[in-house]
Amino acid sequence: MDSIDLRLLAVFREIYRTRNVSKAAEALDLGQPAVSVALSKLRQHFGDPLFVRTSGFMEPTPFSEGLIEPVRQVLDAVDVVLAYNDSFDPSTSHRSFRICMTDISQLVLLPRLWETLRKEAPGIRIRVMPLQADTVSMLESGDADLAIGYMPQLEHGFYQQLLFRQSFVCLAGKNHPRIKGRLTLRQFEAEDHAVISSMGATPSIVEAEIARQGIQHRVALEIPNFFGAAFVAENTDLLVIIPKRLGEVLGERGEFRMHPVPFPLPDYGVKQHWHERYNNDLGNRWLRAVVSRLLSASRQ
Repeated sequence: MDSIDLRLLAVFREIYRTRNVSKAAEALDLGQPAVSVALSKLRQHFGDPLFVRTSGFMEPTPFSEGLIEPVRQVLDAVDVVLAYNDSFDPSTSHRSFRICMTDISQLVLLPRLWETLRKEAPGIRIRVMPLQADTVSMLESGDADLAIGYMPQLEHGFYQQLLFRQSFVCLAGKNHPRIKGRLTLRQFEAEDHAVISSMGATPSIVEAEIARQGIQHRVALEIPNFFGAAFVAENTDLLVIIPKRLGEVLGERGEFRMHPVPFPLPDYGVKQHWHERYNNDLGNRWLRAVVSRLLSASRQ
């Protein structure tokens, strides 16, 4: 049987995941020429192109589609063998964890997480990745250890833990020319608004309720994520609805006021999710406990 370097299989898996040689090289901490050479060796070994370029992406061939699952199984098995240990000590471990999270979770969690790691686990590395369409497959394949946020698509088939419940507030600049005190529904409907245009589940809650309740909502500006919400509120007369926890974090340094939303909006649960295969992993269990502790503490 012909042998093959396991590192080549890792390259194959990463190109399949990213659909891009440059992104695969970055994820593997390799130079792009090295990844290109590895892909050439893989093509020669299997006698198949494996990936073809279409519109800027490297799309897998039917042969690759059939090969990816066996490759994942082999690499997962090797990872288990190499990482096998019946103990986990965060104070001495140099393990790297990959967490998918929303921009809101990044603002709320990361500063506290970094302080904790410096004190309790100085060798631990954290790689943060955005929540996206392939988060489910990343958790299944082991490319991500945890996913944190509001993710209805992960409610079934994954372990989960409720971290806190989240509600909404409406931001307006401190010097807003018309809104001085309590924000009324009439004022809300009379003003122009900025909205978050991301594909995340949180903005869809607000949009669905506004439509269901027949509330007038003139959208003058769309921004791609929640990071720009405070800047918009500070520097324009637009209103923007954001999760309350985010408003509390931004409010420490922002020139805006938080108002109760003048119509009913449901709250939602922010959870951490993980795959069954890592439920008993000691390192994953430690990380989940840290996240739970920090987000619980941030409510106090």
